Amino acid sequence: MRILLIEDDLRLSELICSVLEEEKFNVDKADDGNTGLELAIRDTYEIIILDWMLPGRDGPSICRALRSARINSAILMLTARGQVEDRVAGLESGADDYLVKPFSFEELIARLHALSRRFNPESGDASELRLGTLVMDIKAHTIRRGDTPIELTKKEWDLLEYFLRNPNQTLSRQSIMDYVWSYDRSVQPEMVDVYISYLRQKLKSSGMENPITTVRGFGYKLEVGHA
Repeated sequence: MRILLIEDDLRLSELICSVLEEEKFNVDKADDGNTGLELAIRDTYEIIILDWMLPGRDGPSICRALRSARINSAILMLTARGQVEDRVAGLESGADDYLVKPFSFEELIARLHALSRRFNPESGDASELRLGTLVMDIKAHTIRRGDTPIELTKKEWDLLEYFLRNPNQTLSRQSIMDYVWSYDRSVQPEMVDVYISYLRQKLKSSGMENPITTVRGFGYKLEVGHA
């Protein structure tokens, strides 16, 4: 796995690199925001570990620039900011996961493996996901049903992606929370229901009659016959 670490604390950066290299990860590093952004756009990385506070350019602005440039690398944000509103701001800027300093290296490795599983499934074409007439183009970051484009927020995208990677399967609330919110313990199960509702409405607007079936007592299912 190829990882880019953008961290200006040189001691922490060296420690992280050492741990990741022991785990057989291939790590490049940058110690300021501008250099990190240049590397992230120029080269291809599966995961970018990004500090919030950086000289030159901060983490959230780097996230926004990468997503605007359609860089789809998984982004793990590191920060000392632990308030809910800070986590929300980091995730809404385009980060996929959030780790508050100080953190254990065991948790860092677990988060990286979780992100790797999300963005690099063992089977299927990771660049495009299909279910019936529903098509998600991962590289172009577009979704369409037939010729009808569908506009989704970041969380709605992640939710639909999880369904498309597990078609015709009942997905539990907990598994959806783990995938979409990356093991964020502050997220309540009711948030799953809220985003299921949002996604259903947008899929209905594309012409799907009964998107996402509720399997009472178990979870939710997106079936090929409904797409």
